[in-house]
Amino acid sequence: MLMKGGHLPGDIVTDLLITAEGVTRFAAPRLDTRSTHGTGCTLASAIAVGLAQGRPLVSAVARARAYVRRAMETAPGLGRGHGPLNHACTVAPFEG
Repeated sequence: MLMKGGHLPGDIVTDLLITAEGVTRFAAPRLDTRSTHGTGCTLASAIAVGLAQGRPLVSAVARARAYVRRAMETAPGLGRGHGPLNHACTVAPFEG
């Protein structure tokens, strides 16, 4: 189970991956952006892609988080509320 921490207050966003093997923490500085619409769906899809590519779960989650972060950083800034991500961005592949 992945528990997202994006809605919790603070300057650091921490997600927790909870498995039978234990808890893995993923933390990163919070981004100051309104481009957050669809982050959960995008994260879940990116994790699924990583698993389909044969990545271990922790690696798939780490890469998916990097993708969502980059998609938020490069979002086009559309709309007046919570706008969409930039789903056309890419992240460099990494092993692990």
